Amino acid sequence: MKQTLQLKLGQQLTMTPQLQQAIRLLQLSTLELQAEIQEALESNPMLEVVEDGAAEGAPPAAGESGAESGVDEDGTAVAEDASERAADSPSEDMPNDLPVDSDWEDTYENYTPVTRGAQDNNDFSDFEQPASQGESLQDHLQWQLNLTPFSDTDRIIATALIDAIDDDGYFTSSCEEIHQSLQDELDIELDEVEAVLNRVQDFDPPGVAARSLQESMLLQLRYYDADTPWLAEARQIVDEHFNLLAKRDFHTLKRRMKLPESGLQQVIQLIQTLNPRPGGQIASTPPEYIIPDVFVKKVKGQWRVELNPDIAPKIAINSLYAGMAKQNGSKDAAFLKNSLQEARWFLKSLRSRNETLLKVSNCIVERQRGFFEYGEEAMKPMVMHDIAEVVEMHESTISRVTTKKYMHTPRGIFELKYFFSSHVGTANGGECSATAIRAILKKLIAAENPGKPLSDNKLAQLLGEQGINVARRTVAKYREAMSIAPSNERKRLT
Repeated sequence: MKQTLQLKLGQQLTMTPQLQQAIRLLQLSTLELQAEIQEALESNPMLEVVEDGAAEGAPPAAGESGAESGVDEDGTAVAEDASERAADSPSEDMPNDLPVDSDWEDTYENYTPVTRGAQDNNDFSDFEQPASQGESLQDHLQWQLNLTPFSDTDRIIATALIDAIDDDGYFTSSCEEIHQSLQDELDIELDEVEAVLNRVQDFDPPGVAARSLQESMLLQLRYYDADTPWLAEARQIVDEHFNLLAKRDFHTLKRRMKLPESGLQQVIQLIQTLNPRPGGQIASTPPEYIIPDVFVKKVKGQWRVELNPDIAPKIAINSLYAGMAKQNGSKDAAFLKNSLQEARWFLKSLRSRNETLLKVSNCIVERQRGFFEYGEEAMKPMVMHDIAEVVEMHESTISRVTTKKYMHTPRGIFELKYFFSSHVGTANGGECSATAIRAILKKLIAAENPGKPLSDNKLAQLLGEQGINVARRTVAKYREAMSIAPSNERKRLT
């Protein structure tokens, strides 16, 4: 084979580490960004937190004079030029007495003297604190098990039963399975397992450890006072006519129970006070709160978008370490120079992230002005390509910047992706967004006659009268997305 040389011209996009870092920061949520900044502060000595009040060496606050440093609009402080100036200034003399890293109290911080009173208070702590914050349902049931007199055998059976109860409070296994799993360890009969299950069903919350919704409702009705009006009829309906109740066949229920419509309505209201998810009363996980990334508010008739200044700490480059990095004679000059370069890129990536987020948010507010003025029914159809054209970015960038980012508005907190929706054609040749159609459907269903709820076909006809052409199956899809039951399940006595 003959060896030859060929010259080719081509273009290639190289993902530099700095570009990869900027893209990664762009798609992080608020909590993930805070964790990323904290990790950068711990790993890079050049970065430091700038406290409000202008600590020594910190850049001047926004609005103050100063050519060397400042605070960007996104709240990220930069002090690169100030660090260069600090390199030329002579360092202060090192004092003779340096503060040590730990004190006597820090060395023995885990030692706590226990007094007699504290011992007395902790003797029965496991029995006197039934429901601490964040307690799971199993912990709550286990605490009651420890207070209930059980034999050793029954206690093992009860523990196995409690382990088979889900977060909603239902017994998801069967007595036969529990009996088989314990048969090698204990010499017990199936009747003993069922007897222990009946005792566990007396635990709090009422209705727990039931094998079905019907059984849970019957267990909850046990706790009502015997003088409660319509209690006997409610127990009879749940016990004997549960299928008719589930189908909302009130006409047949009135005939079977021989009740007037007003009496049946009272019975149904009593049944509706029962909890279909008894285990939900015990919180197993702490609530998670949403921190908005941007704020939208109306100022002098104009909608303004501002970044949340509290979502990330204000960080800057440490001027002392930056000056040390410029002293070539320093032993760790190479390490400090690399750290300084990484810190600068990190601050630049943060600044780029906030600028992109602010730019996209402004564009969304501008296009969805009708939503902020009049609500969901005025939402316009919009896709990511529309925003990408305006801000001159790729659709993938818009997707990253709108994922897990939230906007605080006078109408509530919404994810940025909420403002994107498909469209449906109208009779006059226009377009209507899917979000607006869902809002109209919710309004129509809220105003319907409870005794004769609107069917999906009727809802499609009503939308057609407003010039919105949608099929019945499309209405059903939107209704199910809003977790609204079909017409036969929405029917109730008036």
